[in-house]
Amino acid sequence: MWRKRWKRWRRAIWTCSLFIGIGLLAFSGNQLTERMKELLTQDTHPAPIALETLLQLQIDPQAEQQADFTEEQQQFMKTLNEYQGQMQVHLRTVYVCGVEEKSLGLHSADGIYALMNQNPALRGSFDSEGEVWLEEAVADDLSPSCKEQAYISVDQQGNLTLFDGPPEKDKVIQTFFQLDIGSMESSLPVDVVRQLQHGIRVQDIEEYNSVLSTFSDYARDLAEDVMKAH
Repeated sequence: MWRKRWKRWRRAIWTCSLFIGIGLLAFSGNQLTERMKELLTQDTHPAPIALETLLQLQIDPQAEQQADFTEEQQQFMKTLNEYQGQMQVHLRTVYVCGVEEKSLGLHSADGIYALMNQNPALRGSFDSEGEVWLEEAVADDLSPSCKEQAYISVDQQGNLTLFDGPPEKDKVIQTFFQLDIGSMESSLPVDVVRQLQHGIRVQDIEEYNSVLSTFSDYARDLAEDVMKAH
């Protein structure tokens, strides 16, 4: 009688143990699955590139970021790596109209790499005095100084020209193209032509583009000039 009871109890204990084991395995599997999901859905945005990574870019032509570095920049980085101590650093921002420059103070090579890492658009170079210039091109804005005093007018050769200040000061920033003055004067209202001659103030990129677009219709064909010369 006692043996029969023991067999039933042993069978019950074994069955319970089996179910408990299966439950533990299932729980562990769920935990593993959840952990895998967590790892796969973590933010994978790269951390800022460390100095060691930037150095590696110079010797690893297969690196994806290598395409962003021109031969000139690789040479700049190579020279930068040879410098010890602090270097004077300047920032030059080249706008559609105008250039702004400012000093960033003294930085080590690591500090310069950090600045370039924060703004990948920066390109570095050394001047004749061994100081570092970081340059950025802004293709969709005018510099603060241009917004304050830039004019578009016509120079003495009939070229559409960007001036720093009123045209009579003759401080040329950029020459665009030569105008067909006769065609322009016969097509546009007198007030518009007179305004161009006196100088049209451009205070933002929209005005700048609008003026260029308007007068580009009267750009003289260079091929026509060549034919006339012959």
